[in-house]
Amino acid sequence: MPGPQPDAVPVVCGIIERAGMFLSARRGFGRSNAGLWEFPGGKVRSNETTEAALIREMHEELGLEISVTARLPPNRHSYPWITIKLIPFICAIVRGEPQLREHMEIRWLTIQEAKALEWAPADVAVLDEYLHLKLQS
Repeated sequence: MPGPQPDAVPVVCGIIERAGMFLSARRGFGRSNAGLWEFPGGKVRSNETTEAALIREMHEELGLEISVTARLPPNRHSYPWITIKLIPFICAIVRGEPQLREHMEIRWLTIQEAKALEWAPADVAVLDEYLHLKLQS
């Protein structure tokens, strides 16, 4: 019988859509999951809502002002160093163009292009859920 699961740290991520594509970001070297692709975002602070955390993170990481259009189901993932509850949102850009502030690369992707990249493990379930949603519509 497995022991109690560690508390999961709430982390938000944004699937930013534009012109039939979505934004992905490649994690910088010297960071956990370096070189892997992810949906940008970060940890939720104790005094903020998940939506406020996402808006703050998109501004800090990419220099974007965004609006949230939908929330996808959260995904719990345990890395050797942390257990997270990844809370994904679908968003649109209100103002700005994505800037490289924390990532080594950012790309606008189609569904087919996304499948060819190596994603951070926690983001794989989010990508699968998003692709399933898009293929349904």
